[in-house]
Amino acid sequence: MTLNEICHWIEQTQLSQSIAAAGWVVPTVQTIHILGIAMVASSALMIDLRLIGVFWANRPVEAVKARFLPLIWWPLLLLLFTGIIMITAEPARSLKNPAFQLKMLLLLGALTATLVFQFLHRRNAAFGDVTGPRAAAVTLAIVSILLWSSIIFAGRWIAYFAA
Repeated sequence: MTLNEICHWIEQTQLSQSIAAAGWVVPTVQTIHILGIAMVASSALMIDLRLIGVFWANRPVEAVKARFLPLIWWPLLLLLFTGIIMITAEPARSLKNPAFQLKMLLLLGALTATLVFQFLHRRNAAFGDVTGPRAAAVTLAIVSILLWSSIIFAGRWIAYFAA
């Protein structure tokens, strides 16, 4: 099936038509989605700023990781659910939109950076701490900040980029 055929098929489902017909569903789901993004991005930012040494520099990375990492992974389930609802309501607006496609690629990059952080910290508990490898931690943090910021920008551009 082509992307056009997939979008057309989704648009014809009862669920898609019901969501589109209810004027309150999409704005409500978008609001929940944005709040979830805020939680994930701000939690990633807190970890990244700790790796750089700007936030909670006097605390071990392990403590910051324990506090904020769950606020990255668990809300992703909410983002997946709300994202599916928004795609179901208007599949062509999302799936065929280059800004949405870019957002998904950036999300893969951000999740990869988060997994790399977890892997490196698990391998070396001093990763990101004063006694640990600083250059790699700072580089990873900067890449992560750029990726999460870009995801937010790409997400906003979905509304303004005609597919």
